[in-house]
Amino acid sequence: MTPKKNPLLKKPVAKSFPLVEVIWVDAEEHGDVGWNCLEEMMETAKSEPKEMRTVGYILFKGDNHISLVSTVGPEECSSLNKIPTGFIKEIRELN
Repeated sequence: MTPKKNPLLKKPVAKSFPLVEVIWVDAEEHGDVGWNCLEEMMETAKSEPKEMRTVGYILFKGDNHISLVSTVGPEECSSLNKIPTGFIKEIRELN
């Protein structure tokens, strides 16, 4: 039995999925297991979360998240990166 081909992949792979840069703010966790210094945690709590940038091909874009891969071939791809939409500041389409 021959596996079914993805109809999106009948086109050249690069044109099958939009290539974008996603600018988003990362969630963070700080501290060690056990007790932590409250004064240090208060200072860390005030710092802004880090702004991240991810470039990839959109495999899925929904109300709650976007899913990207950095590499895509005719029948394979790299690992998947899911970013919650609440973390996203901007999505720029790349040409």
